[in-house]
Amino acid sequence: MNRSTIVRITALLGALSVGLGAFAAHSLRELVSQPQLLTFETGVRYQFYHTFAVGLAAVLYRMYGIEPARLRLAVWLWIVGIVLFSGSLFLLSLREVHGLPVAFLGPVTPIGGLLLIGGWMALFTSTFSRTA
Repeated sequence: MNRSTIVRITALLGALSVGLGAFAAHSLRELVSQPQLLTFETGVRYQFYHTFAVGLAAVLYRMYGIEPARLRLAVWLWIVGIVLFSGSLFLLSLREVHGLPVAFLGPVTPIGGLLLIGGWMALFTSTFSRTA
């Protein structure tokens, strides 16, 4: 994964975050309860936070003292973490709308959260480059 790919992913995740946030603000209020709306908004917020983290990786890419492989690992962990953490929150909060079984999502959300944390730890370890 190179810098331009990371920037493209950042742009797509950012656009999706804005779209989902607008959906929550303008349409979702009429479809779900207040607690479910808050859950959905939490998913959007964490998706946006980690979209910025992915963008940060593009800025840091090939910077002196940064290990690119570990930085790429951080990006992958954030992307999969967004899908699992935010995605599970979206599905859980919309269960009254889509009617799908969501019991299996119970352990998915914390696994996604652990991957998000893992991304930050991979970013941390990327600073321990042999060339630094």
